[in-house]
Amino acid sequence: MTYEVGDIVKLKKKHPCGSFEWEVLRVGADFRLKCCGCGHQIMIARRQVEKNTKDIKGRKDGKTEGRSDAGK
Repeated sequence: MTYEVGDIVKLKKKHPCGSFEWEVLRVGADFRLKCCGCGHQIMIARRQVEKNTKDIKGRKDGKTEGRSDAGK
């Protein structure tokens, strides 16, 4: 899967606030994710994100243009 800054990812486990959705703020060996429910930010290893991702919902602003994996 390809991750880009601004994508909303749905993870397998929910955050204590109840949200499954996270916004990608930084991509690299580590990811910075922001909870869409409460705004809490975390740094997490790429391998963990790739393992726990259920779905990539596209960009927060709704634009999915230019994404080869959009809608998968």
